[in-house]
Amino acid sequence: MLKRLLFLVLLLAAFPAAAQPVPGRKPQPMRSVGLELVLLVDGSASITVGDLEFQLRGHAAAFADPEVAEALAARGVAVTLAAFSGPKSLRVLVPWTVIASPEESQAFAGRILAAPREGRADSTAIGSAIEEAARLFGTGGVRSERQVIDLVANGFSNAGMDPAQARDRAAARGITINALAILDEFPWLEEYFAENVIGGANCFTKSALDRETFVAALRQKLVLEVAALP
Repeated sequence: MLKRLLFLVLLLAAFPAAAQPVPGRKPQPMRSVGLELVLLVDGSASITVGDLEFQLRGHAAAFADPEVAEALAARGVAVTLAAFSGPKSLRVLVPWTVIASPEESQAFAGRILAAPREGRADSTAIGSAIEEAARLFGTGGVRSERQVIDLVANGFSNAGMDPAQARDRAAARGITINALAILDEFPWLEEYFAENVIGGANCFTKSALDRETFVAALRQKLVLEVAALP
Protein backbone atom coordinates (compact mmCIF):
# COMPACT_ATOMS: atom_id res chain seq x y z
CA MET A 1 0.00 0.00 0.00
CA LEU A 2 2.84 2.39 0.90
CA LYS A 3 4.56 1.71 -2.41
CA ARG A 4 1.32 2.46 -4.24
CA LEU A 5 0.87 5.83 -2.51
CA LEU A 6 4.50 6.72 -3.23
CA PHE A 7 3.99 5.88 -6.90
CA LEU A 8 0.93 8.20 -7.10
CA VAL A 9 2.82 11.07 -5.47
CA LEU A 10 5.69 10.73 -7.92
CA LEU A 11 3.24 10.54 -10.85
CA LEU A 12 1.50 13.80 -9.85
CA ALA A 13 4.83 15.54 -9.36
CA ALA A 14 5.89 14.56 -12.88
CA PHE A 15 2.76 16.14 -14.43
CA PRO A 16 2.02 19.33 -12.45
CA ALA A 17 0.32 21.11 -15.33
CA ALA A 18 -2.13 18.26 -15.81
CA ALA A 19 -2.84 17.97 -12.11
CA GLN A 20 -3.33 21.71 -11.52
CA PRO A 21 -4.53 23.60 -14.62
CA VAL A 22 -3.91 27.36 -14.52
CA PRO A 23 -7.25 29.11 -13.91
CA GLY A 24 -8.37 31.69 -16.47
CA ARG A 25 -6.14 30.45 -19.27
CA LYS A 26 -8.04 29.09 -22.22
CA PRO A 27 -6.42 28.14 -25.52
CA GLN A 28 -7.35 30.67 -28.15
CA PRO A 29 -8.66 29.06 -31.36
CA MET A 30 -7.01 30.09 -34.61
CA ARG A 31 -9.29 32.18 -36.83
CA SER A 32 -9.61 31.00 -40.42
CA VAL A 33 -9.25 33.61 -43.17
CA GLY A 34 -9.11 33.46 -46.94
CA LEU A 35 -5.60 34.92 -47.21
CA GLU A 36 -2.61 35.84 -45.04
CA LEU A 37 -0.81 38.78 -46.67
CA VAL A 38 2.55 40.31 -45.71
CA LEU A 39 3.15 43.71 -47.31
CA LEU A 40 6.84 44.64 -47.64
CA VAL A 41 7.89 48.22 -48.41
CA ASP A 42 11.41 49.30 -49.32
CA GLY A 43 13.05 51.39 -46.59
CA SER A 44 16.65 51.05 -47.83
CA ALA A 45 19.17 53.77 -48.71
CA SER A 46 17.89 53.89 -52.29
CA ILE A 47 14.55 55.12 -50.93
CA THR A 48 14.42 58.65 -49.57
CA VAL A 49 12.16 59.61 -46.64
CA GLY A 50 9.78 61.12 -49.19
CA ASP A 51 9.76 57.90 -51.19
CA LEU A 52 8.94 55.82 -48.11
CA GLU A 53 6.13 58.24 -47.34
CA PHE A 54 4.93 57.84 -50.92
CA GLN A 55 4.90 54.04 -50.59
CA LEU A 56 2.96 54.14 -47.34
CA ARG A 57 0.45 56.68 -48.61
CA GLY A 58 0.02 54.61 -51.76
CA HIS A 59 -0.78 51.52 -49.70
CA ALA A 60 -3.21 53.51 -47.57
CA ALA A 61 -4.97 54.80 -50.69
CA ALA A 62 -5.24 51.27 -52.05
CA PHE A 63 -6.84 49.88 -48.88
CA ALA A 64 -9.22 52.84 -48.77
CA ASP A 65 -10.31 52.18 -52.37
CA PRO A 66 -13.91 50.81 -52.40
CA GLU A 67 -13.12 48.05 -54.92
CA VAL A 68 -10.16 46.80 -52.88
CA ALA A 69 -12.10 47.09 -49.62
CA GLU A 70 -14.98 45.03 -51.01
CA ALA A 71 -12.63 42.35 -52.34
CA LEU A 72 -10.81 42.08 -49.01
CA ALA A 73 -14.07 41.93 -47.05
CA ALA A 74 -15.58 39.29 -49.33
CA ARG A 75 -12.64 36.92 -48.90
CA GLY A 76 -11.56 37.75 -45.33
CA VAL A 77 -7.89 38.70 -45.21
CA ALA A 78 -5.29 38.96 -42.45
CA VAL A 79 -2.64 41.53 -43.37
CA THR A 80 0.48 43.06 -41.84
CA LEU A 81 2.85 45.71 -43.21
CA ALA A 82 6.62 45.78 -42.68
CA ALA A 83 9.61 47.74 -43.99
CA PHE A 84 13.00 46.30 -44.92
CA SER A 85 16.48 47.51 -45.82
CA GLY A 86 19.64 45.55 -45.02
CA PRO A 87 19.95 41.97 -43.70
CA LYS A 88 17.91 41.24 -40.54
CA SER A 89 16.35 44.69 -40.64
CA LEU A 90 12.68 43.79 -41.09
CA ARG A 91 10.47 45.92 -38.84
CA VAL A 92 6.70 45.56 -38.58
CA LEU A 93 4.98 48.93 -39.02
CA VAL A 94 1.37 47.69 -38.80
CA PRO A 95 0.72 44.40 -36.93
CA TRP A 96 -1.51 41.58 -38.11
CA THR A 97 -5.05 42.82 -38.73
CA VAL A 98 -8.07 40.86 -39.93
CA ILE A 99 -10.13 42.66 -42.58
CA ALA A 100 -13.65 41.26 -42.91
CA SER A 101 -15.56 44.42 -43.81
CA PRO A 102 -14.98 47.56 -45.92
CA GLU A 103 -14.85 49.57 -42.69
CA GLU A 104 -11.98 47.43 -41.40
CA SER A 105 -10.12 48.04 -44.66
CA GLN A 106 -10.58 51.78 -44.17
CA ALA A 107 -9.34 51.46 -40.60
CA PHE A 108 -6.25 49.56 -41.80
CA ALA A 109 -5.56 52.42 -44.23
CA GLY A 110 -5.59 54.77 -41.24
CA ARG A 111 -3.10 52.57 -39.39
CA ILE A 112 -0.75 52.73 -42.37
CA LEU A 113 -0.91 56.54 -42.35
CA ALA A 114 -0.14 56.52 -38.62
CA ALA A 115 2.79 54.06 -38.96
CA PRO A 116 6.30 55.22 -37.92
CA ARG A 117 8.38 56.74 -40.69
CA GLU A 118 11.91 56.46 -39.39
CA GLY A 119 14.16 55.22 -42.16
CA ARG A 120 17.40 53.26 -42.08
CA ALA A 121 20.05 54.23 -44.60
CA ASP A 122 21.15 50.72 -45.41
CA SER A 123 21.56 48.25 -48.25
CA THR A 124 18.73 46.49 -50.10
CA ALA A 125 18.48 42.89 -48.87
CA ILE A 126 15.48 41.48 -50.71
CA GLY A 127 16.34 37.84 -50.03
CA SER A 128 16.68 38.47 -46.31
CA ALA A 129 13.38 40.40 -46.35
CA ILE A 130 11.58 37.42 -47.93
CA GLU A 131 13.15 35.01 -45.44
CA GLU A 132 12.15 37.16 -42.45
CA ALA A 133 8.67 37.88 -43.85
CA ALA A 134 8.00 34.16 -44.23
CA ARG A 135 8.50 33.78 -40.46
CA LEU A 136 5.62 36.20 -39.80
CA PHE A 137 3.04 33.70 -41.03
CA GLY A 138 1.32 31.87 -38.22
CA THR A 139 2.05 34.61 -35.66
CA GLY A 140 -1.16 36.61 -36.08
CA GLY A 141 -3.65 34.21 -34.50
CA VAL A 142 -5.03 33.26 -37.91
CA ARG A 143 -4.61 30.46 -40.39
CA SER A 144 -5.16 30.20 -44.11
CA GLU A 145 -4.30 27.86 -46.95
CA ARG A 146 -3.02 30.89 -48.90
CA GLN A 147 0.00 32.89 -47.78
CA VAL A 148 1.36 35.73 -49.90
CA ILE A 149 4.31 38.11 -49.57
CA ASP A 150 3.75 41.35 -51.48
CA LEU A 151 7.06 43.19 -52.02
CA VAL A 152 7.54 46.75 -53.30
CA ALA A 153 11.00 48.14 -54.12
CA ASN A 154 12.85 50.43 -56.51
CA GLY A 155 16.18 48.55 -56.48
CA PHE A 156 17.82 45.18 -56.79
CA SER A 157 19.23 43.09 -53.94
CA ASN A 158 22.81 44.01 -53.01
CA ALA A 159 23.24 42.37 -49.58
CA GLY A 160 22.22 39.36 -47.54
CA MET A 161 20.70 36.12 -48.79
CA ASP A 162 20.32 35.55 -52.50
CA PRO A 163 16.70 36.48 -53.32
CA ALA A 164 16.23 33.46 -55.60
CA GLN A 165 17.27 31.15 -52.76
CA ALA A 166 14.89 32.84 -50.32
CA ARG A 167 12.15 32.74 -52.95
CA ASP A 168 12.62 29.01 -53.48
CA ARG A 169 12.63 28.31 -49.73
CA ALA A 170 9.39 30.25 -49.27
CA ALA A 171 7.73 28.67 -52.33
CA ALA A 172 8.60 25.21 -50.98
CA ARG A 173 6.47 26.09 -47.95
CA GLY A 174 3.54 27.03 -50.20
CA ILE A 175 4.13 30.79 -49.92
CA THR A 176 3.60 32.99 -52.99
CA ILE A 177 5.85 36.03 -53.54
CA ASN A 178 4.59 38.86 -55.75
CA ALA A 179 6.42 42.10 -56.52
CA LEU A 180 5.81 45.65 -57.64
CA ALA A 181 8.79 47.40 -59.22
CA ILE A 182 9.13 51.19 -59.00
CA LEU A 183 11.02 52.08 -62.18
CA ASP A 184 12.43 55.47 -61.14
CA GLU A 185 16.01 54.11 -60.94
CA PHE A 186 16.29 50.94 -63.03
CA PRO A 187 13.98 50.46 -66.03
CA TRP A 188 14.82 46.73 -66.14
CA LEU A 189 13.75 46.09 -62.55
CA GLU A 190 10.50 44.31 -63.44
CA GLU A 191 12.45 41.69 -65.41
CA TYR A 192 14.87 41.30 -62.49
CA PHE A 193 11.97 40.69 -60.11
CA ALA A 194 10.43 38.18 -62.52
CA GLU A 195 13.66 36.17 -62.65
CA ASN A 196 14.89 36.46 -59.06
CA VAL A 197 12.11 37.45 -56.67
CA ILE A 198 8.60 36.22 -57.48
CA GLY A 199 7.60 32.59 -57.00
CA GLY A 200 4.87 30.23 -55.86
CA ALA A 201 1.35 29.65 -57.13
CA ASN A 202 -0.06 32.36 -59.42
CA CYS A 203 2.91 34.67 -58.75
CA PHE A 204 3.29 37.86 -60.78
CA THR A 205 5.13 41.16 -60.94
CA LYS A 206 3.87 44.60 -61.91
CA SER A 207 5.60 47.95 -62.37
CA ALA A 208 4.94 51.64 -61.80
CA LEU A 209 6.63 54.63 -63.42
CA ASP A 210 5.40 57.34 -61.04
CA ARG A 211 3.12 57.97 -58.06
CA GLU A 212 -0.09 57.97 -60.07
CA THR A 213 0.61 54.64 -61.73
CA PHE A 214 1.91 53.23 -58.42
CA VAL A 215 -1.46 53.53 -56.69
CA ALA A 216 -3.31 52.10 -59.71
CA ALA A 217 -0.88 49.17 -60.01
CA LEU A 218 -1.08 48.48 -56.29
CA ARG A 219 -4.88 48.43 -56.40
CA GLN A 220 -4.85 45.92 -59.25
CA LYS A 221 -2.22 43.86 -57.47
CA LEU A 222 -4.22 43.58 -54.26
CA VAL A 223 -7.40 42.57 -56.09
CA LEU A 224 -5.50 39.90 -58.04
CA GLU A 225 -3.90 38.57 -54.87
CA VAL A 226 -7.21 38.33 -53.05
CA ALA A 227 -8.92 36.67 -56.02
CA ALA A 228 -5.94 34.29 -56.51
CA LEU A 229 -6.14 34.76 -60.27
CA PRO A 230 -3.27 33.53 -62.46
